[in-house]
Amino acid sequence: HDGQFDDSRLAINLAQTLVENGGAAINYCGVTGFIKNEKEEIYGVVCKDEETKKAYKVKAKVVINATGVFTDDILNMDEPGKKRSVVPSQGVHIVLDSSFLQSDSAIMIPRTDDGRVLFAVPWHGKVVVGTTDHLVNEASIEPRALEEEIDFIMKTATKYLEKAPTRKDVKSIFAGLRPLAAPADEGEKTKEISRSHKILVSLSGLVTIIGGKWTTYRAMAEDVINKAALLGGLDEKKCVTEHMPIHGYVKNVKRENHLYVYGADIPELKQLIVQNPKLGEQLHPDLPYLKAEVIWAVRKEMARTIDDVLARRTRSLFLDAKASIEMAAEVGELMAKEMGKKYSWTQDQIKSYTQNAKGYILK
Repeated sequence: HDGQFDDSRLAINLAQTLVENGGAAINYCGVTGFIKNEKEEIYGVVCKDEETKKAYKVKAKVVINATGVFTDDILNMDEPGKKRSVVPSQGVHIVLDSSFLQSDSAIMIPRTDDGRVLFAVPWHGKVVVGTTDHLVNEASIEPRALEEEIDFIMKTATKYLEKAPTRKDVKSIFAGLRPLAAPADEGEKTKEISRSHKILVSLSGLVTIIGGKWTTYRAMAEDVINKAALLGGLDEKKCVTEHMPIHGYVKNVKRENHLYVYGADIPELKQLIVQNPKLGEQLHPDLPYLKAEVIWAVRKEMARTIDDVLARRTRSLFLDAKASIEMAAEVGELMAKEMGKKYSWTQDQIKSYTQNAKGYILK
């Protein structure tokens, strides 16, 4: 079987499930170093709150490094000069209007003329077309598509879609990085590198998980937690996550409108609109998202920036980058009021978001 999902929505729901089960999820707090004993064994981290700039020490029996394409940055904090363990592979996608694929089903081209793979998938009322597999030397927070990747997708998609897309038809273009486990053979092509995960344990006791993919995330977590529990001398317990419903779970999903992604949270979200009908207004005529979703993202989903709301709580940036820029001011004002922020915060946020979002518009 194959299917589709919303990556950031699942990530948020997993964080909420963690908190509901006694965990602590802290965003915008980056690790800057490790706390070690006289034997050079790690027993905690130094982290910095990105908003207040305050530093904190957090002690732990075991520290797990699960940082994807930035894995080697953390490993080098522990052992400077360590051989790299992750190879970032870039995948690019373009987003088109739904008229380019008038179907609820996806198209999969398992072998293009040059031996690559291409797909076109209906997603949130648009069509996502991709992908590429291109080795990059350095990981970045905002990877950008290369012209050769754009050309490959546009030319190949023309053969299979309802009509040939032009650059003007592209609503958004985005790139992501896959954290592939570095091969023993440096010359190996990225598409030939295994997507399976590996667990590494440093001399300091740092546990690192590399490779893997969303499809296997739960099994990855089980494996790495079992390893950490063993190293930390914790009592052995059976994993409980295999059949655990995550936050928002409902048995029968009714896709009446875009709010279906909130699952069991829908009634509480709609209550915001009952209390303040203005929150039921759309943020932009070309996208379905409501003002209430901004308030919800701040109160319930740890959103701290305009980028959080427009890229990772709603998917506005990926569905229509230009429209998302036009939404930024109103989103910033709603957030500022909810969070008690000053006018200068809103202006800085709008400027920062606009600058980043322009990179998602294909010229």
